Amino acid sequence: MRWTDFIANVGVVESAGAPAVEVTGVEYDSRRVGRGDAFVAMRGGATDGNRYIEAAVAQGAAAVVTDSREAYEGLRRDDAAVGVALVEHGRRALAEASAAVMGHPERRLALSAVTGTNGKTTTAFLLEAMLRSVRRTCVLIGTIETHVGDEVRVSPHTTPESRDVLAIFADGVKAGATEAVMEMSSHALEQERVWGLPVDVAIFTNLTQDHLDYHETMEAYFAAKTRLFEGVGAPPPRVAVLNADDPYGERLVAIAGQSQVLSYGMEGWGEFRAESVQMLAGETRFRMMTPAGVVEMRSPLTGRVNVYNLLAASAAAWARGLTLDEIAVGAAAGAQVPGRFEVVPSGDTGITVVVDYAHTDDALRNLIALGRELVKERGGRVITLFGCGGDRDRTKRPRMGKAAGEGSDLVVLTSDNPRSEEPMAIIEEALAGVTATGTTCIVEEDRAGAIEIAIRSARAGDIVLLAGKGHEKVQVLRDGTVPFDDVAVAAAALKEIA
Repeated sequence: MRWTDFIANVGVVESAGAPAVEVTGVEYDSRRVGRGDAFVAMRGGATDGNRYIEAAVAQGAAAVVTDSREAYEGLRRDDAAVGVALVEHGRRALAEASAAVMGHPERRLALSAVTGTNGKTTTAFLLEAMLRSVRRTCVLIGTIETHVGDEVRVSPHTTPESRDVLAIFADGVKAGATEAVMEMSSHALEQERVWGLPVDVAIFTNLTQDHLDYHETMEAYFAAKTRLFEGVGAPPPRVAVLNADDPYGERLVAIAGQSQVLSYGMEGWGEFRAESVQMLAGETRFRMMTPAGVVEMRSPLTGRVNVYNLLAASAAAWARGLTLDEIAVGAAAGAQVPGRFEVVPSGDTGITVVVDYAHTDDALRNLIALGRELVKERGGRVITLFGCGGDRDRTKRPRMGKAAGEGSDLVVLTSDNPRSEEPMAIIEEALAGVTATGTTCIVEEDRAGAIEIAIRSARAGDIVLLAGKGHEKVQVLRDGTVPFDDVAVAAAALKEIA
């Protein structure tokens, strides 16, 4: 793409450089810059990309787009043999430049986006399964994995930078994809990493306390989520799928006024409603009431929270043109989502061990309630292991402790990605919440040792809930990141017992 065409697609304040400059790619990481790339230098929360302009030019950058007046003037004075443009918003420019150079792949995919505190990953997986069941080729971008058709890739972030999202979309278009499903985190919405993406169907799962280390207040957290329904550099979604049983879902009805609103729930005014719910270990059945009629639903996923996820995905699939029968088939075929109520094979021990990503007090409460439901008939106990992440919202630590203590027969408190903090200091803050409930609590800082304690404390008929890490395969410590897998550690402990 010629320089003149390039800057015509980006919100440029000023520009300089020879019209003959050819831009063949876009990068925001100077280490990835190659000959012909435009390097977008933008200020971020952790670092300033403008510090790496010289390195990008040395590696062959054909152009530099910067949100720094000082950097722009410096390049122009040096009469560098590169195109240079000054922009007001670095992240918006990154999105606009990437879309233009890649041929606007976002315009060739029908995008469904999921936001909320809990349930984003499962809802996205379910919606993709429903779309794939009617032979639609999909792109999925989420916390656990990225899918490009049948190809599975590792996801480094819940919502990547716009350049990386668009590159995945471009790969999807080449693979014949017509649909995209992605999780949109509050960070990504506020930081405009999803700038310019035209969302067809937007889904809201729920909102509970999380990420207040970043957003500071629940209102600011909610405001970040609302941006999906207002449109981030694009028109509002055609359809908004909202949780009618969540108070923030009710508030979103007015905000999503330019969209067709489809609501779902189990208690209130949801148009997609679940009735006659039956929950067993490894299976959930219910009758789904919808504007198009009634359909019997069956899923290998378990629990009340997954009924909500199934309703949300079903409403979105219906908005994307699937029939109720097609939705039911897709729901039944939906596979286990890694780290989301993932049952660890336990042989003939009679103990049920579950790994789950629950890392907020609300998610922990829901997980424990499900565990209690599953052991009720056989008189089993609920043993809950959890920890709290370091360098994150400290106010939720005692709340998580209280949730664990109120619902469990035994709590094992341990470490969960302490990062730069002292693990025992984090544990003490969570312990205050457990202690207030009077429930017996065992403290073991070493997570592997804690998992073994939790499992060895169980007897036949009990359920052991290993909460917090879910699909994660590492433990993030002050001195670095080390491999760690709750599923593998639990499986080894169960093997020893057997």
